[in-house]
Amino acid sequence: MKAAVYDRTGGPEVFRYDEVPDPELQPGGVIVEVQAVGVQGGDLLHRQRGEVPSAPHIVGYQAAGVVREVGDGVEGLEVGQPVVATMPAGSHAELASLPAGAVWPLPAGLSVWDAAAVPIEFATAHDCLFEFGHLRDAQTVLVQAGAGGLGVAAIQLAKAAGATVVATASSDERLARLGDFGLDHPVNYATADVVEAVMNVTDGRGVDLVVDPVGGRVLETSIACLAYRGRISWVGRAGRDANVPDVWPLAVKNATLTGVFLGAEMMLMPERVRPLVAQLLERVASGELRVAIDRTFPLAEAADAHRYIESRQAFGRVLLIP
Repeated sequence: MKAAVYDRTGGPEVFRYDEVPDPELQPGGVIVEVQAVGVQGGDLLHRQRGEVPSAPHIVGYQAAGVVREVGDGVEGLEVGQPVVATMPAGSHAELASLPAGAVWPLPAGLSVWDAAAVPIEFATAHDCLFEFGHLRDAQTVLVQAGAGGLGVAAIQLAKAAGATVVATASSDERLARLGDFGLDHPVNYATADVVEAVMNVTDGRGVDLVVDPVGGRVLETSIACLAYRGRISWVGRAGRDANVPDVWPLAVKNATLTGVFLGAEMMLMPERVRPLVAQLLERVASGELRVAIDRTFPLAEAADAHRYIESRQAFGRVLLIP
């Protein structure tokens, strides 16, 4: 099969498009013919400085396609069935070998392209808001980096739950597009003081919950935007900021900072996450929630896709198409 691979970590230029051995079918698993790869922020971070357990390495956490082979002991999946899957690595390829527990059948009406941008983004956003963020009706949420895949999901889920939604992005154009997904109060962090803007729209109170996928110094801004006894769901380091944030101001607000990592929940609490992802796929299929796909790139151009995402121009998710 063909795959986008690398032998060492670094910039997008480490990718090469090469022939590699087909993955082997395992008992209790399936082989998926990949038709769309939803490139995750974690894919970029792993390519930059993650582990390379073997060379060549195939990076990637999420892909959708159709089942090509079904292993012994698998029930509920069949050859030719459209599915979406998550994985610790291996999405940037034409084929993926996966345990059946990491694969979800697609509901009727849900395209493979849209499905490739659902499980990690929407389930992470859901956990940030509800499982760990304890969001309640009529509260106010700040979504940092609202134009990313996670941000678009979080804005919709928060709005559907009755929250008032504030979000940041780096351009007025992207913020305007977020209005179609439920954003109430846009904040351009490139031209405005985020804390001042948040305090203005909350009459000086601050927000009840922040979803922060950026970290670093942005996390300090998130803390400053909190209301008394507010909460932060910290979900990543998309800003690639090596600075250690000062979290002391949390104490004087009796506020809470919770790290959120969907991968751990998938491994340790699959009985909760599997039905959650299935429910979110149904909500997207019904049109209640929407996926934002910015651009598609051929799998052979994985380096260009990663480079484009790193330019911070993307709105929603970027797909690779084998």
